[in-house]
Amino acid sequence: MALRAVFVLLFVLATFGPIITSAKDFIVGDQSGWTVGFDYQAWAAGKEFHIGDKLVFNYPVGEHNVYKVNGTDFQNCTVPLQGTPLTSGNDTIVLATCGKKWYICGVANHCSLGQKLVITVQPQALPPSIAPAHPPAWSYSRGTKRPFFHFNWP
Repeated sequence: MALRAVFVLLFVLATFGPIITSAKDFIVGDQSGWTVGFDYQAWAAGKEFHIGDKLVFNYPVGEHNVYKVNGTDFQNCTVPLQGTPLTSGNDTIVLATCGKKWYICGVANHCSLGQKLVITVQPQALPPSIAPAHPPAWSYSRGTKRPFFHFNWP
């Protein structure tokens, strides 16, 4: 029985452990950073954002900031009245929930000049490297009605 518990624990760790370490850091705008005159829609196109990933906004302190806003404020470039901007110049946001996320710069007219980002965050996915080549098969051991796992690992 103890051996079975150890096997189940190892199986769970092998299956779900890599999810914890598979988060990615995305430098918003790559080398350009968070700035005016950059196409953040093009930057985000083709990227997959998942829960646990991080967005890193790099910019010169005092020149920009980052507000998390809703879709309406994003469209209208409206700075929220009760929001507090991120202002460190190296702001990290951990993506904690699924769905659309909107970010703008609240300095002057930077948002209307294109300094805004919208992304869609997806649930965590199993990396393909840990998916078994063949699913486990069930069988019954002799003299018992309890199922027994057989793994056919390549």
